[in-house]
Amino acid sequence: MALTPNSPNTDNSMQALKQYGSYIVTAILLALAAYFGWTYWQNNHARVDTVAADHYADIQRLNEEVSLASQNPDLEAEAQASLAESRKQLDKDIDALVSTHGNSVYAWQALMIKARQQVDNDDFKGAGETFKKALAIDLGDAGLEAITRLRYAKTLLAAGDADAALAEANNDMPSSFEASQQELLGDIYLAQDNKDSAVKSYNNAWELLRNRQETRAVLALKMESLGIVPEPIAAPASLIQEPAVAAAPAQQPSMVEDENTVVTAE
Repeated sequence: MALTPNSPNTDNSMQALKQYGSYIVTAILLALAAYFGWTYWQNNHARVDTVAADHYADIQRLNEEVSLASQNPDLEAEAQASLAESRKQLDKDIDALVSTHGNSVYAWQALMIKARQQVDNDDFKGAGETFKKALAIDLGDAGLEAITRLRYAKTLLAAGDADAALAEANNDMPSSFEASQQELLGDIYLAQDNKDSAVKSYNNAWELLRNRQETRAVLALKMESLGIVPEPIAAPASLIQEPAVAAAPAQQPSMVEDENTVVTAE
């Protein structure tokens, strides 16, 4: 039934509109504000990530140039001066990225590059400070934090501060990093002349690696130097089955993958 201006229902509808109309308008305005706010955040966040990504890409390219030049032992004086300037520029670019996008994963990656350069130049104190900055970035990723903490602990150990290295290495870490953690603990205990604890940690690391069918030649050498003969770890079975073929007079080359090719947690 259509409502006329004089209909009683019209008065009821008008009263309801007066009573709830402001709430409806407010809800619409809040919805619009939320929509435009979300759109702005998305656009701004995407823009910031793009700027940070571009900045990091420039850092990565310069780092590759520096690393390549550093491998040449026969650089002439002019080339050495150029390399020194490139290193200064690399540090400057990294500091600028961290200053403007310090809570991004790009800042974390840039700091990892800086720390690596410092370690390569035996600047363990500087590398330690860089790792501390990286640890302060809250990326909400336990794996990235574990990588940073393990590298920081290794740097502290290389600098001769075994006690500080032990404190860092003893932090809780994801299970995928436990083997690396135990191996590092073994290194630290060995530096502290605690052979029994070192043997225990190395054995723990080896058993963790066995569970995921991964072998580490360097760890095996460390164990052998302490008189431990680690039981060989079987390589994982190939996922690709070779087709059955008839016997041939000439032996065909094997297609089995290199069993020493492994992917570690770090």
